[in-house]
Amino acid sequence: MNDDKRRRTWRRSGRQSLDQSYVVTTHALLEMRDDQLDILDVESALLTGRIERVFENDPRGPRFEVIGTATDRTTSVGMVVRWAGPVLIITVYEKKQ
Repeated sequence: MNDDKRRRTWRRSGRQSLDQSYVVTTHALLEMRDDQLDILDVESALLTGRIERVFENDPRGPRFEVIGTATDRTTSVGMVVRWAGPVLIITVYEKKQ
């Protein structure tokens, strides 16, 4: 994926996050609980984050690893998302330094 396409994809995700146009999988909710993160941390990470990796070898479409900052401004939050209509948040984790 080229940088221009990555930037366009990322801008769209920020708008969807502000509109609360996203779906969180059960797996992501369980991972959030395990790492003591809440939905505000995830929204913050979507708004402050950037795409770190792209996984393009999935027949369902590309997935993106996004790294951003939680609401406490110190915790790094990672997530894997897919854009298919609303943002689909597949998993969430606290990214250890």
